[in-house]
Amino acid sequence: MALQPAILEIGIGIDLHGQDYTRAAKRAVWDAVHHSSLMFLSMLGPDASKDMIVDVTVAIPKPDEVDAEQVLAVLPHGKGRLTSVEGGLEIEPREGSGDKTVIANAAVVVRVDV
Repeated sequence: MALQPAILEIGIGIDLHGQDYTRAAKRAVWDAVHHSSLMFLSMLGPDASKDMIVDVTVAIPKPDEVDAEQVLAVLPHGKGRLTSVEGGLEIEPREGSGDKTVIANAAVVVRVDV
C-alpha cells in the first residue's frame, strides 16, 4: 500500500507582541489540527494514528527562526515533518513602536497508508 493524502487543514497563529516566530507557528499548527476529528482512522487499523505522516508547512516572515521540534510537538498523532517557508505577515500596528505582530499560516496534510 502507499501513503495517500487524506486530510488538509489550514490554520493561523499570531504572536502579538513578542516577535516569537516559533510561538506564532505553533499556534497556527494548533489551530489547524483542532478543526477536525480523525474518527475514520480506527477503520484503518489500531496503529493508523500512530503511523500516519503529518506534513506541516508553515509560512512565516523569518522561517529560519522557527524551532521545528517545538512546532511538531503540537501534533497529537503521527509522525510530523515540518517545512518552513517565507510568508505570513509581520506588522507594526503602532508605527515606530518596534512592537511587531507576527502572523503565521499553516497547512497540515495527513497522509495514511491505504
